[in-house]
Amino acid sequence: MILSNGYVYTKDFRFAPNSRILVNGERITKVKENFTSCCNKGCGCATSGEVVDLKGLLVIPGLIDVHFHGSVGYDMMDGTEESLDAIAKYQAKSGITAICPATMTMPEKDIVKACENVRDYKVKEDGADVVGIYMEGPFISPKKVGAQNPEYVHKPDVDFFRRCNKASGNKIKIMAIAPEEEGALAAIKELSGEVLPSIAHTVTAYDVAKKAIANGAKHLTHLYNAMPGLAHRDPGPIAAAADAQWCEAEIICDGIHIHPSAVRAAFRMFGEDKMLLISDSMMAVGLEDGEYELGGQKVFVKNRVATLASGTIAGSATNLYDCMKTAHLKMGLPLETVVRCASYNPARSIKVLDDYGTIEEGKVASLLVIDRELNLKGVLLRGKWLFKNF
Repeated sequence: MILSNGYVYTKDFRFAPNSRILVNGERITKVKENFTSCCNKGCGCATSGEVVDLKGLLVIPGLIDVHFHGSVGYDMMDGTEESLDAIAKYQAKSGITAICPATMTMPEKDIVKACENVRDYKVKEDGADVVGIYMEGPFISPKKVGAQNPEYVHKPDVDFFRRCNKASGNKIKIMAIAPEEEGALAAIKELSGEVLPSIAHTVTAYDVAKKAIANGAKHLTHLYNAMPGLAHRDPGPIAAAADAQWCEAEIICDGIHIHPSAVRAAFRMFGEDKMLLISDSMMAVGLEDGEYELGGQKVFVKNRVATLASGTIAGSATNLYDCMKTAHLKMGLPLETVVRCASYNPARSIKVLDDYGTIEEGKVASLLVIDRELNLKGVLLRGKWLFKNF
């Protein structure tokens, strides 16, 4: 297949006009910028095969959501093939072609079951690739549980993590942890070669957060949420991460979790190279308002706002593509930046950049065709059109 006459998002985070992408099977075999005609010197810039005229539309990598819980009435913690099928199908048709679903703070047996389910899961033709697991809980602060179930909060435990990771086939990519909890700093240091520890659901002070980052916790879970705010005399984990030589941060740009000015401030503090867009979506995404469940607790969704009975925000009801769209169109972040933070940066963070995150030779041919208003015009999933409306 030859995708021709499009603005292709390049590996150096810009749009190259009149570009051509060659796809063979599930992989990209050639990307040619500013294409005018074939040089006929065996360069591979033209082949026989279907030619698709992109009509001047934009082509970006398929998005990667490294932190979300469910979709269309299903949750990662269901631990069933049916659930992952439904979740992966919804995500793919929404432009999220690789996913790293998250566990919840629940009993170990339930986390193990969910991990085993991912280990054994076979991706279906119309579903996103399941590229890892985000272990959110149970190693969190009982003072900042958010929508996690306080009944199952557990002190940081290296063996607990390793049992879950073994059950997953070593697919856990990120582990949420509150660094102020007993044993947390030692666990971060010991496990940092096996997983990316992430400062999360925490009341940690600046100095403890600095130690955690030095020990390997070079990631912040849903920045601003379930952590102390940035105060000028008690700056907490946000300032510790911003001060660090390297510490990346996730952010939810659904227009509900964080005010647009705070989103823009985060990008100025951390820089676009260290920011990851996530959705943190729960099972209500893709469905109507109503009553749902997250981590064994009831969640009520109204006008895209998901809350527990207490009023605590319980994840989002917005998928990553729509978060990216909001970040650009309503929060004012540059298009090149939001695409990077929803594709390349997540792929780098969970170490799947060899296959995903950019449009380059050898990468999986999962691509999105969009217009300047970020309307999704087509999804190419592993070299086959999931849909094409242009």
